Amino acid sequence: MTKIFNDPADFAEEALAGFCDLHSGLVRQVPGGAVRRHRPAQPKVAVIAGGGSGHYPAFAGLIGPGFADGAVVGNIFTSPSAQQAYSVAKAAESGGGVVFTYGNYAGDVMNFGMASERLAAEGIRVENVLVTDDVASAPPSEISKRRGIAGDFTVFKVMGAAADSGADLAEVVRLGRKANDRTRTIGSAFAGCTFPGADAPLFTLKDKEMGLGLGIHGEPGLFDTALPPAADLGRELVSRALAEAPEDGGDRIAVILNGLGSTKHEELFVLWRTVAPLLREAGYTLVMPEVGELVTSLDMAGVSLTVTWLDDELEPWWAAPAETPAYRRGSAGVQSGAASADEEYDAGHASSVFEATEASRGYAAQCLAALESARDSLHAAEGWLGDMDAVAGDGDHGRGMVRGIDAAVSDARDAKTRGAGAGAVLVAAGDAWADKAGGTSGVLWGAGLRAFGEVLGNSDAPASADLAVAVDAFAGRITGLGKAEPGDKTMVDALLPFAARFRGLVSDGVPASEAWAAAARDADSAAAATASLRPLKGRARPLADKSLGTADPGATSLAMIFAVMGPHFTRAVSAAYTAGSAHSPEVQQTGARS
Repeated sequence: MTKIFNDPADFAEEALAGFCDLHSGLVRQVPGGAVRRHRPAQPKVAVIAGGGSGHYPAFAGLIGPGFADGAVVGNIFTSPSAQQAYSVAKAAESGGGVVFTYGNYAGDVMNFGMASERLAAEGIRVENVLVTDDVASAPPSEISKRRGIAGDFTVFKVMGAAADSGADLAEVVRLGRKANDRTRTIGSAFAGCTFPGADAPLFTLKDKEMGLGLGIHGEPGLFDTALPPAADLGRELVSRALAEAPEDGGDRIAVILNGLGSTKHEELFVLWRTVAPLLREAGYTLVMPEVGELVTSLDMAGVSLTVTWLDDELEPWWAAPAETPAYRRGSAGVQSGAASADEEYDAGHASSVFEATEASRGYAAQCLAALESARDSLHAAEGWLGDMDAVAGDGDHGRGMVRGIDAAVSDARDAKTRGAGAGAVLVAAGDAWADKAGGTSGVLWGAGLRAFGEVLGNSDAPASADLAVAVDAFAGRITGLGKAEPGDKTMVDALLPFAARFRGLVSDGVPASEAWAAAARDADSAAAATASLRPLKGRARPLADKSLGTADPGATSLAMIFAVMGPHFTRAVSAAYTAGSAHSPEVQQTGARS
């Protein structure tokens, strides 16, 4: 259990600040994470690793010569936001292009993808390399769905070494993807991990049992079994890793025996005593193997075995020197002629000047009240939403939603104080939610609120028809980003019934307040019905059977939020189609109002 903290909500930020102070000779903190203390003397590819906190030394501990140029650091077990990824990339980029590399999780894919689009729009060359090494998370026929765990370390190492040697962006990306294609990891958990401030772990196991196939975000194993002796555990891990050896793998391998947080080195050494001979007996030469904590999961008790099949191309990069706060091999040192980089970086936030009518500013007060009601409900529900999410996920849904709504309310209030109209208030709320909440739900809620605000605009208070179009825009933005469909057991299962019901009733002339209340009841029923579904998207997908009988937390929180927001959004809203409303032809073409 994590015992040293102040406010649990500040744990990740305070840990990063302490880390950067301690290792100030190698790293410096920037908005969204950290980068190397010294900029390169010549343009080079910037390798940016990233993901949620709680995995140290991944990700910030791997910044330095021969490894990463920077790390994007989200909250605990939560994808960093697109803004964070963009900020770190801008701080690390030196003219050779940027490559983001991270585990294959929906929130990371969305947020790093959005940051990439923003960088590309500025003329910066950018690529993404996803890690998919976890053999337990999907079968070989669905290898693209596998999540990234301790194989991150090998892939990051190869890419960082190649980039520091002068390889161009295309070559660094090719080598990273090749390393990923030849990396396999299998793990086992003995006990769950506990968030700072939580009084119970995310999951538990019966005494003398283990969960095989763990994830690094606290996800329990794919199935539980009796805890075997070390020798039997070693044989299990080796056989499962080698069962998926690539056809052209060769006989030289990089091997990582990784502790997940509270497994002692001595225990790993005992296990290595079985693992190493089995690998050698299988005909392999072990090239510079690693035993220790390299990719962790807070205080989880567990272990993983990673094998990367090397060849003449990959082996030199695996063996190359590196110097980071948490890992050293050989003598890498600071590049000759490198310059210190203490300059302040503008993270891309600018003070906005708002233009809006008094009618829109009046409705902005209702929007703020709606957000504040959502905030109160989410704070009250944080614990049970987290418990619901922990059944088959990482248990962070409640905490992530609270972080998001708190940031949304703060920035919305600030925008309103500075004269923003309704649309600008909701856009500010959405951007803050996406930036601070992180994760899949963070980017989706942020994008949805932004779309809602873009439709409402700042020129007038909305009519019922405008609200219907805004709700459809909210739903369209979320389904477009997340690619989820009804039946996938996601927030979409509650969102689409709400949107359809509200749109239909408004079209029939039902007052907005009555239409919203009826749609909210449909959303609540649809959310409850997700208990019978098996998840087809997100982190819960590999644990689909465990989620049966539990409603989807994303659908549940959406139904709850829409229910409490409704009275504020629909108060004194006219049912008439006003001139210039969202249903007028000129606005329908753009999907937004000025």
